[in-house]
Amino acid sequence: MAYNIVLVEPEIPNNTGNIGRLSLASGSNLHLIKPFGFELSDKRLKRAGLDYWQHVSLYTYENIEEFFSIHKDKKMAFFSSHATQEYWDIEYADDMFFIFGKESSGLPLQILKQNNDVVYKIPIVSSHIRSLNLANAVSIIIYEGIRQLK
Repeated sequence: MAYNIVLVEPEIPNNTGNIGRLSLASGSNLHLIKPFGFELSDKRLKRAGLDYWQHVSLYTYENIEEFFSIHKDKKMAFFSSHATQEYWDIEYADDMFFIFGKESSGLPLQILKQNNDVVYKIPIVSSHIRSLNLANAVSIIIYEGIRQLK
Protein backbone atom coordinates (compact mmCIF):
# COMPACT_ATOMS: atom_id res chain seq x y z
CA MET A 1 0.00 0.00 0.00
CA ALA A 2 1.34 3.42 -0.94
CA TYR A 3 -0.23 6.84 -0.85
CA ASN A 4 0.91 10.00 -2.61
CA ILE A 5 1.23 13.21 -0.63
CA VAL A 6 1.16 16.27 -2.88
CA LEU A 7 2.19 19.72 -1.66
CA VAL A 8 1.30 22.55 -4.02
CA GLU A 9 3.80 25.41 -3.66
CA PRO A 10 4.91 24.64 -0.09
CA GLU A 11 6.27 27.68 1.72
CA ILE A 12 7.66 26.50 5.07
CA PRO A 13 10.70 24.20 4.96
CA ASN A 14 10.08 22.73 8.43
CA ASN A 15 6.57 21.59 7.40
CA THR A 16 7.90 19.99 4.23
CA GLY A 17 10.70 18.29 6.16
CA ASN A 18 8.24 16.87 8.68
CA ILE A 19 5.95 15.71 5.88
CA GLY A 20 8.95 14.07 4.20
CA ARG A 21 9.60 12.10 7.37
CA LEU A 22 5.89 11.20 7.55
CA SER A 23 5.91 10.04 3.93
CA LEU A 24 8.80 7.70 4.65
CA ALA A 25 7.22 6.39 7.88
CA SER A 26 3.91 5.70 6.13
CA GLY A 27 5.36 4.24 2.92
CA SER A 28 4.00 7.19 0.92
CA ASN A 29 5.51 9.10 -1.99
CA LEU A 30 6.05 12.85 -1.65
CA HIS A 31 5.27 15.12 -4.62
CA LEU A 32 6.33 18.78 -4.44
CA ILE A 33 5.01 21.32 -6.93
CA LYS A 34 7.01 24.51 -7.57
CA PRO A 35 7.49 27.30 -6.82
CA PHE A 36 8.72 26.51 -3.31
CA GLY A 37 9.20 29.08 -0.56
CA PHE A 38 12.65 27.58 0.10
CA GLU A 39 15.40 25.59 -1.60
CA LEU A 40 15.49 21.80 -1.31
CA SER A 41 18.98 22.25 0.15
CA ASP A 42 17.59 24.39 3.03
CA LYS A 43 19.04 23.21 6.34
CA ARG A 44 15.64 23.68 8.06
CA LEU A 45 14.09 21.21 5.61
CA LYS A 46 16.88 18.70 6.26
CA ARG A 47 16.75 19.22 10.03
CA ALA A 48 13.00 18.60 10.21
CA GLY A 49 13.39 15.49 8.07
CA LEU A 50 16.43 14.41 10.09
CA ASP A 51 18.72 12.00 8.29
CA TYR A 52 15.72 10.34 6.65
CA TRP A 53 15.42 12.83 3.78
CA GLN A 54 17.74 10.82 1.52
CA HIS A 55 15.34 7.85 1.73
CA VAL A 56 12.14 9.77 0.88
CA SER A 57 10.47 8.83 -2.40
CA LEU A 58 10.45 12.40 -3.76
CA TYR A 59 9.07 13.79 -7.03
CA THR A 60 9.19 17.45 -8.04
CA TYR A 61 7.25 19.33 -10.71
CA GLU A 62 7.85 22.72 -12.28
CA ASN A 63 4.19 23.70 -11.94
CA ILE A 64 0.68 22.39 -11.28
CA GLU A 65 0.02 21.86 -14.98
CA GLU A 66 2.95 19.45 -15.26
CA PHE A 67 1.72 17.50 -12.23
CA PHE A 68 -1.83 17.15 -13.57
CA SER A 69 -0.67 16.23 -17.08
CA ILE A 70 1.31 13.31 -15.64
CA HIS A 71 -1.25 12.15 -13.07
CA LYS A 72 -4.58 13.17 -14.63
CA ASP A 73 -6.10 9.68 -14.45
CA LYS A 74 -5.24 9.01 -10.80
CA LYS A 75 -7.67 8.95 -7.91
CA MET A 76 -7.29 12.19 -5.94
CA ALA A 77 -8.65 13.98 -2.91
CA PHE A 78 -8.17 17.71 -2.35
CA PHE A 79 -8.17 19.54 0.98
CA SER A 80 -9.56 22.91 1.99
CA SER A 81 -10.80 24.35 5.26
CA HIS A 82 -13.80 25.62 3.24
CA ALA A 83 -14.92 22.18 2.00
CA THR A 84 -18.29 20.74 2.98
CA GLN A 85 -17.28 17.05 3.09
CA GLU A 86 -15.26 15.61 5.98
CA TYR A 87 -12.08 13.60 5.43
CA TRP A 88 -13.57 10.41 6.90
CA ASP A 89 -15.95 10.29 3.92
CA ILE A 90 -13.06 9.73 1.49
CA GLU A 91 -13.08 6.39 -0.28
CA TYR A 92 -9.42 5.64 0.39
CA ALA A 93 -7.61 3.51 -2.20
CA ASP A 94 -4.08 2.29 -2.73
CA ASP A 95 -1.94 4.71 -4.79
CA MET A 96 -4.34 7.58 -4.09
CA PHE A 97 -3.14 11.19 -4.33
CA PHE A 98 -3.86 13.65 -1.49
CA ILE A 99 -3.48 17.27 -2.64
CA PHE A 100 -2.67 20.04 -0.13
CA GLY A 101 -2.22 23.74 -0.83
CA LYS A 102 0.37 26.17 0.41
CA GLU A 103 0.35 27.25 4.03
CA SER A 104 -0.66 30.88 3.48
CA SER A 105 -3.61 30.47 1.11
CA GLY A 106 -4.40 26.81 0.46
CA LEU A 107 -5.23 25.44 -2.96
CA PRO A 108 -6.12 27.78 -5.84
CA LEU A 109 -9.88 28.37 -6.14
CA GLN A 110 -9.84 27.14 -9.75
CA ILE A 111 -8.54 23.72 -8.67
CA LEU A 112 -11.12 23.48 -5.90
CA LYS A 113 -13.95 24.35 -8.30
CA GLN A 114 -12.78 21.83 -10.92
CA ASN A 115 -12.64 19.06 -8.31
CA ASN A 116 -15.53 20.10 -6.06
CA ASP A 117 -16.86 16.55 -5.63
CA VAL A 118 -13.57 15.34 -4.08
CA VAL A 119 -12.68 18.29 -1.81
CA TYR A 120 -12.58 17.51 1.91
CA LYS A 121 -11.89 19.22 5.22
CA ILE A 122 -10.66 18.31 8.66
CA PRO A 123 -13.27 19.73 11.02
CA ILE A 124 -12.12 22.49 13.35
CA VAL A 125 -14.19 22.99 16.47
CA SER A 126 -12.75 26.30 17.70
CA SER A 127 -13.81 29.52 16.00
CA HIS A 128 -10.43 31.00 16.97
CA ILE A 129 -8.49 28.91 14.40
CA ARG A 130 -8.62 29.21 10.60
CA SER A 131 -6.69 26.06 9.77
CA LEU A 132 -4.37 23.35 11.08
CA ASN A 133 -0.64 23.19 10.56
CA LEU A 134 0.02 21.56 7.19
CA ALA A 135 2.16 18.74 8.60
CA ASN A 136 -0.52 17.92 11.16
CA ALA A 137 -3.25 17.93 8.51
CA VAL A 138 -1.28 15.59 6.25
CA SER A 139 -0.67 13.23 9.19
CA ILE A 140 -4.38 13.03 9.98
CA ILE A 141 -5.27 12.17 6.38
CA ILE A 142 -2.51 9.61 5.81
CA TYR A 143 -3.06 7.68 9.02
CA GLU A 144 -6.83 7.65 8.56
CA GLY A 145 -6.19 6.11 5.13
CA ILE A 146 -3.87 3.51 6.61
CA ARG A 147 -6.47 2.71 9.28
CA GLN A 148 -9.27 2.32 6.74
CA LEU A 149 -7.30 0.10 4.38
CA LYS A 150 -6.03 -2.23 7.13
